[in-house]
Amino acid sequence: MFSNVIHKIKILPRWVIVTLDLVTLAFSTLLAYLLRFNFSSSELIRNDFEVGVLVYTVSGALAIFITGSYRGIIRYTGIQDGVRIFYMLLINVALVCFTNLVYHYNTNTNLIPYSVIFIGFLSSFLFLFNYRLLVKYFFSYYRNAITKRSNVLIYGAGQSGMITKQVIEASSNMRVVGFLEDDTNKAGKALAGSAIYFNRSKSNIEDLLISLNVDELVITAKDLPFDRKSEIVDVCLRHQVKVRTIPPIERWVRGELSLNQIKEINIEDLLGRDAIRLSNEHISRELSGKVICVTGAAGSIGREMVLQIINYRPVKVVLIDQAESELYELERELNSAALGVAVFPYLADITNQERIDSIFTEHKPQIVFHAAAYKHVPMMEGNPSEAVLCNILGTKCLADIAVKLKVEKFVMVSTDKAVNPTNVMGCSKRIAEIYVQSLNNHLQKAGNRHTLFVTTRFGNVLGSNGSVIPLFKKQIRDGGPVTVTHPEITRYFMTIAEACQLVLEAGAMGKGGEIFIFDMGDSVKILDLANKMIQLSGLEPGKDIEIVFTGLREGEKLYEELLGDKENTLPTHHPKIMKARVLEYAYTDINNYIELFWDLLNDRNELKMVALMKELVPEFKSNYSRYEVLDRQK
Repeated sequence: MFSNVIHKIKILPRWVIVTLDLVTLAFSTLLAYLLRFNFSSSELIRNDFEVGVLVYTVSGALAIFITGSYRGIIRYTGIQDGVRIFYMLLINVALVCFTNLVYHYNTNTNLIPYSVIFIGFLSSFLFLFNYRLLVKYFFSYYRNAITKRSNVLIYGAGQSGMITKQVIEASSNMRVVGFLEDDTNKAGKALAGSAIYFNRSKSNIEDLLISLNVDELVITAKDLPFDRKSEIVDVCLRHQVKVRTIPPIERWVRGELSLNQIKEINIEDLLGRDAIRLSNEHISRELSGKVICVTGAAGSIGREMVLQIINYRPVKVVLIDQAESELYELERELNSAALGVAVFPYLADITNQERIDSIFTEHKPQIVFHAAAYKHVPMMEGNPSEAVLCNILGTKCLADIAVKLKVEKFVMVSTDKAVNPTNVMGCSKRIAEIYVQSLNNHLQKAGNRHTLFVTTRFGNVLGSNGSVIPLFKKQIRDGGPVTVTHPEITRYFMTIAEACQLVLEAGAMGKGGEIFIFDMGDSVKILDLANKMIQLSGLEPGKDIEIVFTGLREGEKLYEELLGDKENTLPTHHPKIMKARVLEYAYTDINNYIELFWDLLNDRNELKMVALMKELVPEFKSNYSRYEVLDRQK
């Protein structure tokens, strides 16, 4: 019965708080009189104590309403509430002293002894603040004793960890049972009343999870290496312990952490890597004060690239994309941010030579980042003419116009699928690479100042449109099954932000003709990825969510590569960025080949089109595709 009554009390009404405060002020004043006059009742009566108590309490009522000290929620009392009470009492003392002075001016005696005022000030603060803390701890005890609470272990015994503990215990039905820390200097101590445990090894974490009966682990440690984070998550998943994480301090709302910002860790947090360090000053010198053009600006890569480029303060940014809604949303986002950079969005197809020529002539871009492309392997395998039109001829169109209008630098976004291609999409990107590199070398040999062409290659980006991770998330949300093409298939992954940083760095460091590749770490087995995503959702693979193998799709590889059979790498100034040494082609031969694609497009002969691609890129061997017949004819 009593617990039901307590449960129904959410927030005390303000009139109750005001009443309690006034009663406390009256009691504190009475206590001050008793202390001042050694508990002598005759002295109290002679000094009109009842008048003094009344004046002190009435002045306190005015001070309470002036400062709004009654507005705080008592069970969440903190330092700010203590400060507010202190200010209220200062105003109260000022009002009482003013009343005393007026009374003294008229009667030549004090209404209240100043010693009583001072003692009343101290005792009032003590009682007002402590009764609030008493109520707070009463509710806290009630939650601990009656409500079933989850046990939480916090990874990181720093300032963020302490704030997280306060937020968790004040705002939820969770209880912090301790901190986990890598720092030996903190181990064995306590933080905010909770023990700090030393993280010695994987088995040590497992022992702690079991002995403390941990339900959730919250990671608050900054700059935790990704491999370490992944190791911790693996241990937690084996013991059915939920893993949560907090955002960086700069993303806390109004500088404060709230409970709804403590999110469950997601797969992107585990597939990323430690942030790469790039030469921001170098990139700034390259982009600042210039006219920049981004093709495919509304896509996953293009959008992030635009957002990063804006930070380097170019004069203006020209956006080109054929996706109307996405381009409109990007324009709205940029305009609403009021970034002080002129933005010009153009709904245009990169294969429309007249349209692109018109845009470039009007704005005269100095640097072009070419991210526009068709990228989905099965779709392009079924529509090779579109891969040729967009990825090859569209790139040629842009490159030729860039040379004509003396663009300073042209940075092309490529893919690891261009390496030893097994599908039309990958081969189309490889031919685009060959064209811009051969064009750069051709211009270089001419000896004139020319457009510098730079290419960058990388693997799959996390969260991009149509990628495997959003697909798995949707399938898990729908109750399964999760579809994996092959049990042994692997892929490289990087974040969109990392990919765009690489592109900007390539643009800054490139001298023309290079193909830059990025150290993408270890490849990830897609089956392991699916299992971990299901576990992170609090479900069990094979029991709650089935995993179904559908077979490799047309043109799909089991393993992606970053270098071709006849390629190797050269180091650059950055340890994670390398320059691929690739087979070079004569511009005249490549240009003649590519011109033949126009005729084949007009003939609508896709088989001949793919045959020409294979002739131009001999390492292109179709896989699980109807075009395998062309390989057998060789």
